[in-house]
Amino acid sequence: MSERVYPPVILLAKTVFRGLGLRFSLEGTEHIPREGGAVIASNHVSYLDFTFVGLGAQPAGRLVRFMAKDAVFKHPVSGPLMRGMKHIPVDRAAGSQAFRDALAALKAGELVGVFPEATISRAYMLKDFKAGAARMAQAAQVPIVPCVVWGGQRIYTKGRPRDYGRGKALTIAYGEPLRPAKRDNSEEVTAELHTRMAEMLDRVQRSYPDEPSGPDDTWWLPPHLGGTAPTLEEAAALDAADRRHPDDSSS
Repeated sequence: MSERVYPPVILLAKTVFRGLGLRFSLEGTEHIPREGGAVIASNHVSYLDFTFVGLGAQPAGRLVRFMAKDAVFKHPVSGPLMRGMKHIPVDRAAGSQAFRDALAALKAGELVGVFPEATISRAYMLKDFKAGAARMAQAAQVPIVPCVVWGGQRIYTKGRPRDYGRGKALTIAYGEPLRPAKRDNSEEVTAELHTRMAEMLDRVQRSYPDEPSGPDDTWWLPPHLGGTAPTLEEAAALDAADRRHPDDSSS
């Protein structure tokens, strides 16, 4: 498959990351298949997560085709790039076509990136998961590789000003793949995926090397880690308010 767009975009992203002095920690990259299809299921804490998850697949020599809302594909700048990188548009009002497109990519041996929470978690903890990742993996008979990213919320996330200050730490961790059978209950597979990713996220959060710079810099940590981020319940209320009064097309 010809790749004229993806490699230059990766090179540009790496150049920007070096310019920002980001300190990456990649864990568990051996769990990404070197060939064949797989679903990469990641948590979602920032607008840059797809970039970080894709970066983590580089040691395996793989490119990840992400499922993203169709509004991104309609943008005059991001649209051509997304199409050129062969990402998969998702119309949330008619998701069946996206499912078919993702299934075709998996059967063709591609890695498909999915955010089972569907939108960014303002709590920086795992929200409830949609079952799409499990259903795709079962239908295509490919593994699900759990992934967690941490630190990106400090750069660019929902409801916060962007911060391009240098030297932030970024952790990207992949876990042992789940290999659901076609006859397995997709809700049970999704619950197991959620459990595994919650354990991974807790470990990554607790081993993260950076600390808040002061009392005003605790917003990016959940309360149980001493931070002032919203609880899951408070975050859900904020999301509901956004749905009632949408002011942009953000995740």
